[in-house]
Amino acid sequence: MRHSERHRTHRTGWLRAAVLGANDGIVSTASLVLGVAAAGAGTRDILVAGVAGLMAGAMSMAAGEYVSVSSQADTESADLARERKELAANPVQEHEELVSIYVKRGLDRALASDVATQLMAHDALAAHSRDELGISDTLAAKPVQAAMASAGTFAVGAALPLLMVGLLPAIWRIWGVAGSSLIFLALLGLLAARAGGAPAFASVMRVTFWGALAMGLTAGVGALFGVAS
Repeated sequence: MRHSERHRTHRTGWLRAAVLGANDGIVSTASLVLGVAAAGAGTRDILVAGVAGLMAGAMSMAAGEYVSVSSQADTESADLARERKELAANPVQEHEELVSIYVKRGLDRALASDVATQLMAHDALAAHSRDELGISDTLAAKPVQAAMASAGTFAVGAALPLLMVGLLPAIWRIWGVAGSSLIFLALLGLLAARAGGAPAFASVMRVTFWGALAMGLTAGVGALFGVAS
């Protein structure tokens, strides 16, 4: 019988990196643009600063994601290597560990023992990595995937405020960039909620609130230095 339920857990790795990248791209670039614009800079200076921020941010996100997720992958690999040695050295004790896990989940001991025996006969390391260590192919760390998703979505997110800088006249620039960026953030929150099956309202409010706070603070600092100069 074909399994017809649709689950979204397999998306958590790339979805987290993609949402983080796009959110950071919009917020950091819009904040940078607003800060520079509030200080009185012209269009060319704003675009130069924004493009530099886009490139630096995308590379930083890629490097940060790759390093952090690689650390997770290294830990998983070390745990699997240790488990492989334990299975080779003491299979009886490892079998008992699985039995105890299944008993705690609600199986009676005889059935738990049968399940552990059959799973270990099929693939002992996979059974222990999944049920003892909580590591599975679906949720395993994927550094390259996370780095590419984060950097790519950061660049896309950062390009949106820069596009508005090029389209809007100077008199509307600050409010136009701020307002459009909040709309972009709300759409991102909605898209992330849909992709992950989460409540849309909470996701939208979360990203727009923190985005508005970041842009407001940066614009305030830019205006302060602009007045001071």
